[in-house]
Amino acid sequence: MKREKKSEKKPEKKKSVYLVHGTTRPGRPERVLKGYEPLSSGTYALVEMPDNRKEVFYLDDFSYSISMDIEGLPTILRKANPKEVANHKKRLELEDKGKEFCKQFAKELGLEMKLVDVECYFDRSKIIFYYTAEGRIDFRELVKQLAKALRMRIEMRQIGVRNETGLLGGIGYCGKEFCCAQYLKNFQPLTIKMAKEQGLILDPNKISGPCGRLLCCLAYEESWYKECLASLPRLGSKISLGEENFRILKYNFFQRIATLEKEDGTILSVSFEELKNFVLKEELSEEPEEGLRDG
Repeated sequence: MKREKKSEKKPEKKKSVYLVHGTTRPGRPERVLKGYEPLSSGTYALVEMPDNRKEVFYLDDFSYSISMDIEGLPTILRKANPKEVANHKKRLELEDKGKEFCKQFAKELGLEMKLVDVECYFDRSKIIFYYTAEGRIDFRELVKQLAKALRMRIEMRQIGVRNETGLLGGIGYCGKEFCCAQYLKNFQPLTIKMAKEQGLILDPNKISGPCGRLLCCLAYEESWYKECLASLPRLGSKISLGEENFRILKYNFFQRIATLEKEDGTILSVSFEELKNFVLKEELSEEPEEGLRDG
């Protein structure tokens, strides 16, 4: 009997992934969206959010292809149909009404709060009011009045200055849109020590963002700087090179050069490799001789 040849499965062709910038309304920060079909700018698209709800985005940039998929990004399902676009525009009208009502009612109730933004879900299941305040706000009466005026589920969400900056958006010192406005949602603790380790000028205007807090990007390469510093002497420490004593002034991590200052004020630059070799030789020379070891 002849053996039947097993049919070989052809490997599935990888889908092309396209990235594009879009926003739920003009003036609101853009978000990076991904899709599997290219769409032109000026298109309304139906998008699935990471929490599985649907939203309509306006694409204001041309999509471009990348060679890998990225998890966690809002995913474009398809081009929005006319009915979905109409519902989207009604949703924006509700946000505007909600903003007017909230400001009016808060003023009448004497609530010390600053309304930052209003977001209505595409299916109108909920409308969220983002605000900042010095302390806790009793907004129970405000919620009642808003629910009566809008006939929707109301959520009041108090946010910090970092989240406020992310909602408002803007351009950072790097010339790009704020990370917190585009993709950064979880904020890591930041310290002045991070700026010191990275050799930055400790000027609040240079290492702080528009929110008044330390730049979030200080944390991006922190682990790499720590790894580099682990094999180098501390800044400010004194070392001996030959018969001369030096103090370590600063490190240039990109050029991998250490700047040293001699006792008479002379400045010397050495590579990280040279510095490590000198320090290693110094440590070896300090080890006790074999006959003088303990035991």
